Amino acid sequence: MRVNINFLTRTALFLALTLALQGFRLPPFLTGPSVNFLLALATLWVGIASGVIIGLLTPWAALLLGILPAPLAPGIPFIMIGNAFYTFFIGFLYHYIPTRAGQIAGVAAGATAKFIIIAGAASYILTLPSPLTGVLLLPQFYNALIGGLLAVVFISVSEPLKLKGPA
Repeated sequence: MRVNINFLTRTALFLALTLALQGFRLPPFLTGPSVNFLLALATLWVGIASGVIIGLLTPWAALLLGILPAPLAPGIPFIMIGNAFYTFFIGFLYHYIPTRAGQIAGVAAGATAKFIIIAGAASYILTLPSPLTGVLLLPQFYNALIGGLLAVVFISVSEPLKLKGPA
């Protein structure tokens, strides 16, 4: 990975957009897919490292903004790992299958990995109150899948406009 001013600027821009979005405190069914949309978009447009960096920071922002309830704080390391795997699979599969199919496969694999990591931790490692455990189960998979697929659609619409930056 080459760190240059373009990488830093684009990563900072995506991080700022993601944090601003979280700051709106929209309902979880909007915030979750939107954050995953920006994670996937950052990964596909800037690179895996950009998506991983943003994915490591957003759970902490969610906790500080009150989006993530305080009793779920022990789950933050697992959300961070899940986000890292989500963005890694998206970028890795798109790198080796540089087509729309590669993007979709990356989103599917990434969403599945993220779900397995977070749901596994919620079910077998963390001791959380029952109603809160549900937040770390299927909604994580749906949010990642919806957000990632929206990013794939967005990229396919924006390509003719020449908005895609170097990966």
